[in-house]
Amino acid sequence: MLFHRLLPLLVCATLAFPQSNPLPAKETFHYGIDWRLFTAGKARVEVNTTAQPRPGYQINLHLESAGIVSKLFKVEDDISANLNSAYCTQSLQMTTREGSRLRETKVTFDGEARKASYLERDRARNNAIVHSEEIEIPSCVHDVIGGLFFIRTLNLEPGQSTQLPVSDGKKSVMAKVEAQAREDVKTPEGTFKTIRYEVYLFDNVLYKRSAHVNVWVSDDRRRLPVQIRVRMTFTIGTITLLMEKHE
Repeated sequence: MLFHRLLPLLVCATLAFPQSNPLPAKETFHYGIDWRLFTAGKARVEVNTTAQPRPGYQINLHLESAGIVSKLFKVEDDISANLNSAYCTQSLQMTTREGSRLRETKVTFDGEARKASYLERDRARNNAIVHSEEIEIPSCVHDVIGGLFFIRTLNLEPGQSTQLPVSDGKKSVMAKVEAQAREDVKTPEGTFKTIRYEVYLFDNVLYKRSAHVNVWVSDDRRRLPVQIRVRMTFTIGTITLLMEKHE
């Protein structure tokens, strides 16, 4: 099932901070995830500032399936990304438990050498190497977590767009981010005035599949990622993440 592979991307895609405002030492976001008409799972994202060895950020995501989706295909993923103070990704580690599969992936981004090293192991098969690769990257690149996380810093007005360097360790691209419209979004924490963005990662950009990814960011100084949605083909459907709690 494809939807479970997209959930980490969607949850982590927008968890950055506004550059013009003081950064909280810690933020935690809780999301409910719906797939079609079903409750698909829950996600918790913790964003922490770090001081050692250099100032930066650490993002930790815990994702687990729920309800009928969990009965069909149980998912429990943990992802951790480390970014420097300019939001450039330095490392990414993923442990994915999906059905009977247990994988561990590590990606190192070396801005000075302009190289990204990708290593994926199958922990269910004595840590056998599944995929190993090294690619060229820009001196500052955002991974799938930290790059779209950067949306909260942009302050784009509807009709404006920009390009961001994004890499998953296997491919490096320039991805377009477009501010499209102001909309109200109702959540368990209240109704937020937001700006809707579209992030162009699919359709042979970073991923081959055809899809639309939209992110609703609160139109205030906090720039909260209120709602995230991916719309794919009719056979796969739509996945929506709605913020349930912000701490």
